[in-house]
Amino acid sequence: MIPGLATRRRFADLTDQEIIALAISSEEDDARIYRSYAERLRKDFPASAAVFDTMAEEEDQHRRRLIDRHTERFGAVIPLIRREHVAGFYARRPVWLVENLGLDRIRGEAEAMEREAETFYRRAAERTQDAETRKLLGDLAAAEAKHEARAGELSATHLDDEAKGEEDRAAHRQFILTWVQPGLAGLMDGSVSTLAPIFATAFATRDPATTLTVGLAAAVGAGISMGFTEAAHDDGVISGRGSPVKRGFASGIMTTIGGLGHALPYLIHDFWTATTLAIVIVFVELWAIVWIQNRYMETPFLRATFQVVLGGALVFAAGAFIGGG
Repeated sequence: MIPGLATRRRFADLTDQEIIALAISSEEDDARIYRSYAERLRKDFPASAAVFDTMAEEEDQHRRRLIDRHTERFGAVIPLIRREHVAGFYARRPVWLVENLGLDRIRGEAEAMEREAETFYRRAAERTQDAETRKLLGDLAAAEAKHEARAGELSATHLDDEAKGEEDRAAHRQFILTWVQPGLAGLMDGSVSTLAPIFATAFATRDPATTLTVGLAAAVGAGISMGFTEAAHDDGVISGRGSPVKRGFASGIMTTIGGLGHALPYLIHDFWTATTLAIVIVFVELWAIVWIQNRYMETPFLRATFQVVLGGALVFAAGAFIGGG
């Protein structure tokens, strides 16, 4: 189970007051992010920085309208509720992760932010029974949709060769969220977390049949666990990450594949032949994960190498040491 999951509220269980309070804190966060983007772009792209300044000011206006509505309905004391308190709610990337990115990537981040905010306001408007609150939330959804279009046009004057259409960007983003992210998480978990038990068993018993049994159990068990965890912790309604069933299958299947990769060589009856082949497969798995992180998640190559290859090597060494001892 993901840490903290049990303490989060479901979006469907939030009251009108909590929804408004959540919207207020979200608008505050988004205004800060846009001002950070503006500062990042001000030197090289002053026109785009001005657009983000304006978007931040409009987020401030949204926040004030929400506060006024909360005061009218519930009084001046606003409950403390943030995105991380709600299960499946969309999260914002820390600003330092985009500090060194170009205008096109920042534009994409802004588009995603506004798309998620629009979805939130539309879902929230559907839930409330208060006419004035419903109208306010609907107006804010429309405003966020305009922001998304504006963010999508930011790089038009700076990137002459840009030819990506909105549908292509949306489809690629959805593919990443629904399939690549959970699949990569599963592959990493299956490939790395099963190294220690499989190789500890291998070096402790020197028996390929026993090692295969332990490897199959570890891989299948991890796949089932990861699949159910991914599907259960986020229904995709607010986060926009897509069907929980698809994400659960992607995570579960890739976790199982990651574990089976270095378990199946122990179908070979000769211990050293099987172990040598398993080590080669581990090497290929870890570098495949590095490539996927670099290609689809835009993780710097050296950072991905350090995290995955070094981490996997340490887990392998721990398993071999424990089994050999």
